[in-house]
Amino acid sequence: MSESDLSELGRGRGTPDASRSGAGLSSGSGPGPAGIAALTEGLAIAWEAMKTNKIRSSLTVLGVAVGVSVVVALGALMTGLRQSVMAAFEGAGPNNFVVTRIDFTAITISFGGDDRPPWWGKPEIEPIEARRIAGLPTIKEALYDVGQMSVDVSFESQELEDVFANGQSSGWPAYSPGEFVVGRDFTPAEVEQNRAVVVLSEDLAEALFGQRDPLGRRIRISNNNRQVPFTVIGVYRPEPNIFSSSGAFQNWALFPWTAAMRRLGQSKFQSQILVVPEDSVSILRAQDDVIQALRGIRGLGPRDENDFALLQSSQLVDLFDQLTAVFFLVILLLASAGLLVGGVGVIGIMLISVTERTREIGIRKAVGATRREILWQFLVEASFLTACGAGVGLLIGWGMAETVARFTPLPAAIPLWSVGAALAMAALTGMLFGLLPAYRASRLEPVAALRFE
Repeated sequence: MSESDLSELGRGRGTPDASRSGAGLSSGSGPGPAGIAALTEGLAIAWEAMKTNKIRSSLTVLGVAVGVSVVVALGALMTGLRQSVMAAFEGAGPNNFVVTRIDFTAITISFGGDDRPPWWGKPEIEPIEARRIAGLPTIKEALYDVGQMSVDVSFESQELEDVFANGQSSGWPAYSPGEFVVGRDFTPAEVEQNRAVVVLSEDLAEALFGQRDPLGRRIRISNNNRQVPFTVIGVYRPEPNIFSSSGAFQNWALFPWTAAMRRLGQSKFQSQILVVPEDSVSILRAQDDVIQALRGIRGLGPRDENDFALLQSSQLVDLFDQLTAVFFLVILLLASAGLLVGGVGVIGIMLISVTERTREIGIRKAVGATRREILWQFLVEASFLTACGAGVGLLIGWGMAETVARFTPLPAAIPLWSVGAALAMAALTGMLFGLLPAYRASRLEPVAALRFE
């Protein structure tokens, strides 16, 4: 049988240029080209096969693209969210820290049993402790904070429910960067005298008063079955971050901590101290001074453990990473289901391709192609399919990330690791799911393949 006869036989099946693929990877009886030449020829054959079976190939590419796009988009969302959270925490100052009753980074969740958590018996943070810390030479500000609460705010016929509120010491802008649009902060005297004054966020003031001047207006605050009138003395615009830009934290009100406790019934259960060290002092020295002061106030001995906790921004970011790690892993596994679907498609299309091109394989083996070359050709073809899916998925994921960044306050940015992970997963999918069809093709006997109808 001549080479021209074999070529005619290959074209009889209607497959992608069988004569070219049969003679291209082999030269007579010698082994086929290796390295780049073999890869280039394999990609050319794969492209011809995809053009011959457009619909089948497109569905396979789409299955892989869905999984890759979700991985990339999820990586972009998580990276942007983490960067935003870090920026929000660090915006208060890289050396600032919080004195709390509870170490949130050490909390564990257990099911069953009536045992109270180990921090339950720890004493609450007291105002006198904030005053003692504020008197330390290494500390610029020590702001007493009685914790968050939810209140209803009304003015005339306008009423807003579940507004984020807090009670703090005067000087709180040192820990919450921003600027007063109008008005001022409450003074230490107003805090000591339990004055019914309030500072509103810019968004809350606009929602209540519109274009009217908010200063001096009396609003009604409802909390714990109490309704108390407060006078607006200032409107504050915080520096933009993920929290100030989100709808949940755009509307907020700040009261003197004394008024929050005595007029609105807020407890000291969540109380904490926001500490701002002096600029020339390291955070470690400031924390050591605060720890010594608190241990002295509470009468703790050398062997007694601290019954309070100090939290830095970096610890809160680590806690955020821990909380989101499991969620991210679960979503990543679900996203991998898209690649699994694409992988099943790769097996199906490659098995069909092997069956349709049985005579082509016989021609190639008859002119000298080895099993290794046949295996390589079909592995390259399977990998090419998944690589095309990965490319489409990267474009879709990039588009999703850009859409989120444009229309939300979240700066979604595609990290390099997500691109690498998506491409690696796609390549692995192509190799693994294409191995069975490629092995089946390489095991065909030339004579039986040439007789296949």
